[in-house]
Amino acid sequence: MGMVFGKICVETPKYQVLKSTADYEIRQYPPSVIAQVTYDASMFKGDKDGGFSVLANYIGAFGKPQNTKPEKIAMTAPVITQQSTAEKIAMTAPVVTKEAGDAKTVTMQFLLPAKYQKAEEAPKPVDERVVIREEGGRKYGVVTFGGSASEQVVEDRVEKLKRALEKDGFKIIGEYLLARFNPPWTLPAFRTNEVMIPVE
Repeated sequence: MGMVFGKICVETPKYQVLKSTADYEIRQYPPSVIAQVTYDASMFKGDKDGGFSVLANYIGAFGKPQNTKPEKIAMTAPVITQQSTAEKIAMTAPVVTKEAGDAKTVTMQFLLPAKYQKAEEAPKPVDERVVIREEGGRKYGVVTFGGSASEQVVEDRVEKLKRALEKDGFKIIGEYLLARFNPPWTLPAFRTNEVMIPVE
């Protein structure tokens, strides 16, 4: 019942707050091990969150874990997604040209529990689409918000955060991440979401 009302009952990543303003926090995250899947949403009938079931099967959220041990892995929060637009590169001799493509790829990540310090310590996935990798320490500008993380809401939060970070002299070094802490059945008013932008 608590999850319907936004109670987060799973492990969340540790971080250090380096700066806090009315508009954002600058956070330093330690290295972690993640499971991720990258896909075109059309593989899941246009569902941008279609990769969730692939990762949930890996950790055993829906039954027998789809990893080689098989070992059930505790769910953590948040679930992280990143969208990117693929570019088609057409080769003509001797000139290389780029065309912007329409295909959007999504990378969804589960942070594995902190007990996994190295990628090789995590159970090997059965599904070859799941990649286990280590992510080094990183610094993000972060804004937390409640409610639904619709495309328009996220886009607005990203633009506002970018402006605030740039105004304060932070150099943005990558694309934003969307972190969602609650399952989809949590009432929107009780959800916790974050937009995270990597900074130098």
